[in-house]
Amino acid sequence: MEMIESAVGALRWVMNLKERERLLIVVDDEKRKIGNAFAEGGKHLGADVEFYVLSGSRPFQEVPLDLGRMIQGKDVIINAFRGIPEETPFRIGLVRIETDAGARVGHAPGITESMMTEGPMTADYESVARTAEDMMAAFIGAVKVHLRAPSGTDILLSVSERQFDTDAIIKKGRMGNLPSGEIWCAPIEDGADGVIVCDGSVGDLGQVPSPLTIEVVSGKIQSIRGDPDSFVRQVNELVHLDDMASVIGELGIGINPKARITGNLLEDEKAGRTSHIAFGNNENMPGGKNTSRTHRDFLFHSPTLVTTYLDGSTRTLIRAGEIRV
Repeated sequence: MEMIESAVGALRWVMNLKERERLLIVVDDEKRKIGNAFAEGGKHLGADVEFYVLSGSRPFQEVPLDLGRMIQGKDVIINAFRGIPEETPFRIGLVRIETDAGARVGHAPGITESMMTEGPMTADYESVARTAEDMMAAFIGAVKVHLRAPSGTDILLSVSERQFDTDAIIKKGRMGNLPSGEIWCAPIEDGADGVIVCDGSVGDLGQVPSPLTIEVVSGKIQSIRGDPDSFVRQVNELVHLDDMASVIGELGIGINPKARITGNLLEDEKAGRTSHIAFGNNENMPGGKNTSRTHRDFLFHSPTLVTTYLDGSTRTLIRAGEIRV
């Protein structure tokens, strides 16, 4: 019942699911119980519910043709399946088909029952949405963002004319994560310079074994340092999958008070007092031009964020992880 209640809350407040709308739930065997909760939640709200179960050899590289056909005409789609690093191109392709079809997409690779019963899926969604609106309003007119953190992160990002967005309320033809609880933008692709020291999680890989130092010049990764060497090699492979995989794709800020630091980036990146920078695809973000087949997030704790505006004024929007808007 707890999972069904969380599913109903997310479907109602985040996905804005209405009676008689068409809901598609994409699951695999591992996440079927969570998918069932969303199915029951959709039925409770009066939606027409369909299921698609991913089967076959993993990782997937392409979207199955029958799934592609099933997506057409759906109002809301929930992707709840296991998160596999090598499946990022499949997930990006899936979301592109879903959003191009006009669906409101709740993307939840790696979602857990704990998230549903006691974590970020139990949040007060109206409160999270208010925080998101306040934060996004504070970035209007911003041209530069300077991020620093105790780990050693010190990077300047250009965000001129790049609007912030949120997953607190997911609109037609757009994608957001479930659990929700962040705001983000697509920084200018060649407008980032500095150092990111990831002392949190890496997308699909979990908690870093030791801080990971990423040098960025003109928006592109120049070097990655850390221990052990095997982990650094794995990260390097993922951020060099194609030419745009090492180019900056996202600045994100966590705002969900129920999100915990668990090593699962799907939840970690929603946690308060964190920020993350991603490299790779951002085509689903306002102004995003990165066409990579992958997207990899790097999270760090207790950021301080200073924004510079068109008129030359500055404002500290986050200090040591505390939002000040």
